[in-house]
Amino acid sequence: MGSPVLALHIAAGIAGLISGAAAMTFRKGGDRHRMYGNVFVISMLCLGASAAYLSVKTGDFGNLVGGVFTIYMVGTAWSTARRRDGGGTLLDWAGLIAILLGGAALLFLSIRGVRAHHVTPPTIAGFFLAAIAFLCAAGDLRMIRGGLVGSQRISRHLWRMCFALFVASGSFFLGRIRIFPQAIRELYIPWILAFLPLLLMIFWLLRIRGKKAYETKAGRHQPAAVSRDTKQTFA
Repeated sequence: MGSPVLALHIAAGIAGLISGAAAMTFRKGGDRHRMYGNVFVISMLCLGASAAYLSVKTGDFGNLVGGVFTIYMVGTAWSTARRRDGGGTLLDWAGLIAILLGGAALLFLSIRGVRAHHVTPPTIAGFFLAAIAFLCAAGDLRMIRGGLVGSQRISRHLWRMCFALFVASGSFFLGRIRIFPQAIRELYIPWILAFLPLLLMIFWLLRIRGKKAYETKAGRHQPAAVSRDTKQTFA
């Protein structure tokens, strides 16, 4: 309990939960959103790295996967928000290979657990994370082959950040559920707080999709002959 790495892990987790919640509250693209977003990225990178280190010391494979997965999700989400429209880079290829290997390892271990008649919550979580890993790999490949533009890039950034926040919230509110009083647990408050990032992710993705559809529809009905001065006025 006196390990400096453990203290860093706890502090990074608290900072990540607070900054992540704040970043999702403020207007996307605003100064406060970027500020809290940067704090969230740094906190989550520290959280993932410290979790991976502690898992190696304790032999906990689950925390190792969670730590590396968190680093990957936050890192790719952060780079997506700061890249220009276009194809992939060497770092993108490295991330694609890493997530494919990680997904294959999770799938193999989960299948082995089922064959050994050990269908436990960690086994189910392994299948779930393997599916997410392959979904991420498909998104990476799509970006590398054709690039992502506009709302596609925003959606990629958003859902990966939210899922990383879900990993942190789930690890705390569900992984440490015994620290909460019985009355709070009976109201399912830890479960609500754990899955809240996923609910917010769905809300923002639907909002982005709706905005894109509205802009596309408005563009189709825009008169063909619009003066240059008028375009500049409404830009």
